[in-house]
Amino acid sequence: MTLNADSTYEVFAVRYSTRTATRSELFHGYPLYGEPDADTPFDYFFWVARNASRTVVIDCGYEAAVGVRRKRPLTITPADALAEFAIAVADVPQLIVTHAHFDHIGNVPDFSAAEIIMSQSELDFWRGAYGQRLQFKAFVEPNEVEHLVSAAEAGRVTAIGTQHSPAPGIETVVVGGHTPGQAVVIVSTADGPCVLASDAVHLYEEIERDRPFHVASDLLGMYRAFDQLREMLESPGAVLVPGHDPEVMRRFPAASGNLSDLAVRIK
Repeated sequence: MTLNADSTYEVFAVRYSTRTATRSELFHGYPLYGEPDADTPFDYFFWVARNASRTVVIDCGYEAAVGVRRKRPLTITPADALAEFAIAVADVPQLIVTHAHFDHIGNVPDFSAAEIIMSQSELDFWRGAYGQRLQFKAFVEPNEVEHLVSAAEAGRVTAIGTQHSPAPGIETVVVGGHTPGQAVVIVSTADGPCVLASDAVHLYEEIERDRPFHVASDLLGMYRAFDQLREMLESPGAVLVPGHDPEVMRRFPAASGNLSDLAVRIK
């Protein structure tokens, strides 16, 4: 097979924070499994896909002050991490937002030149009345949602339906479940598709043992998202990258340079 260099990428996962959680707070209905509770590490990532033609950033972490208030301080700011890749945050042309929880959209204003790509259903939900209910709004920062709304009003948001290709070799698929418009991003690489699940799958265990995460706007939709992802992984060479699993840092080789402890090269 002849690969098109314009539509294949190298993909990096960048860990910008980590914390200790408990299994009972991570898995929906955890007592049903009849297992003892235990502490477990929980990482925070954003992702970079790049080739000679373009750089696309997928999600952008949270602000330092938010991390302190929510008791998960930053290890590195996303802007500083991108600088280690020789990427100036203000020059990034495209930012894909998989969903609008605080740990995925906190630095949107820094991406001042970027086209912001996200699902229409996600944008509509968070600027609607139900997004203000406690069980939903606990996972967003109101000012960060306002940044997205303002960007949309300024014409900087490309609001997508079920499926969209923002660039050759990159596909965004809206699967829902975790949030109404949760999206996953499939990136073509020289070795096969890289499926960036974001929070459609936080931890490998969710999809491997069919255990939904504790935050779900639609539990049935989360199970359906698992099934969609399993179908995506049937493609030759496909790999799954969940949104918060420390195992990501062990399954893939470390990035070179100053980010060797904080980033891995997926493909």
